[in-house]
Amino acid sequence: MDQPKIQRILRLMVLLSGQRAYSLEELADDLGMSGRTIYRYISSFREAGFVIDKVGENRFRLLSLGPGTVDLKNIVHFSPEEAFILSRMIDSLDPSNSLKAELLRKLSAVYDSTSVVNLSSRPTSSSKIDALLDAIRSKKMVRILSYSSSHSGVMKDYTVEPFELTEDYAGVWAFDPTDGKNKLFKILRIGEVQRTDSGWSNAISHHSVPMDDFRFHGDKEYHVVLRLNTLAKNLLIEEYPLTERHLSRQDGIEVLQENIYTMEDLTLPAHDMEDEKEEFWIYDASVRGLDSIGRYVLGLEGNVEVMEGDALIEYLLFHADHIKEIYG
Repeated sequence: MDQPKIQRILRLMVLLSGQRAYSLEELADDLGMSGRTIYRYISSFREAGFVIDKVGENRFRLLSLGPGTVDLKNIVHFSPEEAFILSRMIDSLDPSNSLKAELLRKLSAVYDSTSVVNLSSRPTSSSKIDALLDAIRSKKMVRILSYSSSHSGVMKDYTVEPFELTEDYAGVWAFDPTDGKNKLFKILRIGEVQRTDSGWSNAISHHSVPMDDFRFHGDKEYHVVLRLNTLAKNLLIEEYPLTERHLSRQDGIEVLQENIYTMEDLTLPAHDMEDEKEEFWIYDASVRGLDSIGRYVLGLEGNVEVMEGDALIEYLLFHADHIKEIYG
């Protein structure tokens, strides 16, 4: 990409990020570009994750999402080395992680680098998130079409009041007037989001449930402390990136003790934890449910020690006994 072209694109972003909304003709005259080119760049900004607000029939501006968002003036240029390192970090995420392809796509959209071209072929979620953010801001209802429910196993349409996106942008909280309940809809399971002109009528009932590092939502908290070897730590942050903020390295050379819960009678043997120079990590946090973290610990038996968390230990013992009944 040539330097003058980059400068025009940056100038376009600066104009759109101001308080004024510009028409395509005004932007084209200011930047010495055709209206068609301006519109193509605006579409590219949307695909990169920016929210472009259309004012009237033909005026545009970059939407400010509030004090918690990053000002364009604070965005730092990535050197080729920095972009490569960032793309490698994203690429290291597990392929099943719902954020991986979206992060890679956004990086490639704002940085012309061959190191980030191998993107997932799945449809982007940006248009759905864009529509939901617009509805939340304007307090409008939306139609969620062809939602694939993991509980019922069928696809269904909903007309709801969306009011909050989850921290990882993987879901949206919305009030369903038909059932009179707040529901969490996973973005990837939504076929399409259609805007409506109907406003909210149940704002007083809007209530989201907090999410933990394992993407589990619930009002109840369970404090846990886990001790992990390097394998368990790596798998943890690859599958659940938010857990890294509650991980700390344990000093000293130690050997992981025998797990508090016993699975030695199961068909599958425990992993050998007698590596003398093994490094260990501590995960210390509160979780909102036991299913996600419980499955993680059970799947890495012999690599994880539950140091604190009576409720989690009870969960593990129950499921260990259940597995033993089936395969013992």
